[in-house]
Amino acid sequence: MTDEVLAGKELHPIKALMIDPSLLTPDTQLYLRPIWFAESPVGLDGQTARMGGGLIWFQGYEVTARTGEIVQRSRVAVADFNDWCAYLVEPLAIRARMLAANISAIRPPLALGQRMIRFDMPQVMGILNMTPDSFSDGGKHIDDPVAAADAGFTMMEKGAAIIDVGGESTRPGAARLWEGDEIKRVVPVIERLAASGTPISIDTRKAAVMEAALAAGAGLVNDVSALLHDPRAMEVVAAAGCPVVLMHASAVGDNPHDNPVYHDVVTDVFDWLEKRVVACEAAGIARDKIIVDPGIGFGKSLADNLAIMNRLALYQGLGVPLLLGVSRKRMIGALSNEAPAGARLGGSLTLALRGIDAGAQMVRVHDVPETVQMAHVWRGLRDAALVTG
Repeated sequence: MTDEVLAGKELHPIKALMIDPSLLTPDTQLYLRPIWFAESPVGLDGQTARMGGGLIWFQGYEVTARTGEIVQRSRVAVADFNDWCAYLVEPLAIRARMLAANISAIRPPLALGQRMIRFDMPQVMGILNMTPDSFSDGGKHIDDPVAAADAGFTMMEKGAAIIDVGGESTRPGAARLWEGDEIKRVVPVIERLAASGTPISIDTRKAAVMEAALAAGAGLVNDVSALLHDPRAMEVVAAAGCPVVLMHASAVGDNPHDNPVYHDVVTDVFDWLEKRVVACEAAGIARDKIIVDPGIGFGKSLADNLAIMNRLALYQGLGVPLLLGVSRKRMIGALSNEAPAGARLGGSLTLALRGIDAGAQMVRVHDVPETVQMAHVWRGLRDAALVTG
């Protein structure tokens, strides 16, 4: 072990970790993923950490060390974490402690109009597409804003925290849509929903659509390009002071599925999102108004999607709420004899539950009643575990 890595200290058993110390440098990038989950912290004093101020406790971290193209992974117990950090060179120790602090940091509630959406338990975002060609529900409400608003009201009655209104399909091969047509699709629906106090997000990449939707009563921008597709998007969100969802996609041009090239998809996506969070803060968007989404299905293979799902808790290291959108997606069909989009409820619930278990603060879904019921049962199990220890 070099002085640059261990600051001249003798190798400690905690440091061994199965990570080759000769491959660590001051330029090594560290990542932490919570592992070894506990139903309750009762009786485990000093051995657990809490995720995001919610109902999930864990007893260890999977440590990923990435040096250039070399990726190593191992594990360290929460109880040993501070001692382990002491054997790292200062930049790596600072990074490790920052990630641990981000993982445990309370996620502040989201203010949308008169509603406060808390993240101490998982929330459900209902999908309302005003498109003729979305992969799952395209054409269902097109040209009928009254019926679309009624569908939004029904999702709210069934327990959705936010209704996500979109007017442009971003499925592979979808045609580009002029912003004026997109505005005509979404604004009448948003106005009807907003009149009732319904919390609304606008699913768009276009600054003009963001402005029109926010003026009509939307309170959150959900952008699959993380404010990179339209050069005015960052300015619009910063000026509005509204919350924003930053989603990862492999490209930010017209086709968000273009040119997917990854070395290690889980950490590549983390790095990209981390840079976008920093860029938004620099532009004047408050950190407590930022939500991230790893972008399942956007320019990612089945293997990529599965890798992200299996290591989803790693994104808690960004220190902001995590939104997961997996409802009815193609990966479910790929794993279930090519089941069509309308027959993927079981897979959607499985992935949503996996996400919630990994700390996802919000799931974006088509099937609101079923997902809300699942989240309520999950909450009941967590509460019971805390009571009984």
